[in-house]
Amino acid sequence: MTESTKRVRISQWDALMLESLRRLGWSDEELIHRVQHNELPTDGQFDYAELATGLASKEPEIFASAVTDGYQIKYNTIRGIRSWITAAFGREPELSLEEGSEAVTSELTKAEYDRLERVLSLGWVIQEVRPATGDAAGLYRIVPAVQTV
Repeated sequence: MTESTKRVRISQWDALMLESLRRLGWSDEELIHRVQHNELPTDGQFDYAELATGLASKEPEIFASAVTDGYQIKYNTIRGIRSWITAAFGREPELSLEEGSEAVTSELTKAEYDRLERVLSLGWVIQEVRPATGDAAGLYRIVPAVQTV
């Protein structure tokens, strides 16, 4: 079984809330506990109670696996990819919405690139503009797979 078949699939919205909570510095165990017990902050951006009453209560095994083992997003939108990079890595990617050349462009370290590649839904590819070297971030474009043909 490959790594991608072991990862659970969650919604883009659940992934955004999860990554936003990760930025608070909680351990996996604390994050799971706080969500399952609805002990969550109010930050104005997300209503984390949706995560607690949705995925965490209806599918607790999938939620726990997403936190501890990683996940793949079921369906990404271009704006959702931009938001996920911001939530997960604290970067502000560039968003291009020009028809036929839609893209999210962002600097990413090798570790960030690897993580983004694992979570992206089917239908998206990451193109290298400038490779990451050592600890220095590279520049990448995330585009719909149809643009690469």
